[in-house]
Amino acid sequence: QVHPVESGGGFVQAGDSLKLSCVSERTSHTTFGNYALAWFRQALGKEREFVAAAGTFWTGGKTFYTDSVKGRFTVSRDNARNTVYLQMNSLKPEDTAVYYCAAGDGDGVDGAGYTATTNYGYWGQGTQVTVSS
Repeated sequence: QVHPVESGGGFVQAGDSLKLSCVSERTSHTTFGNYALAWFRQALGKEREFVAAAGTFWTGGKTFYTDSVKGRFTVSRDNARNTVYLQMNSLKPEDTAVYYCAAGDGDGVDGAGYTATTNYGYWGQGTQVTVSS
């Protein structure tokens, strides 16, 4: 099992950068490497939406992004540290949300799709990102 814990959120100005981290403690490196990892976000009054995902080595190490963050956000994973990152550059006020880290079985997510919340079985508590104009 994985136990995602997010960190790195904060209050920034438009155009600034933030790097979110999500670490899973009490998880072996091998186990962590078998999970697809994703970032979702939920703005106030809106549904949770997909942001980015990183597949496993075994499924080709693919990465995926929602259109609104392509070219600005980068997802990466470090299996040796049981950590997935989300580097966010050129932040906009519309990026304001609670950001959640999610993990799901690597093969399962690769087959069912990386963007649906229902394909991930493990979730963190979230970290708030606020971008001021």
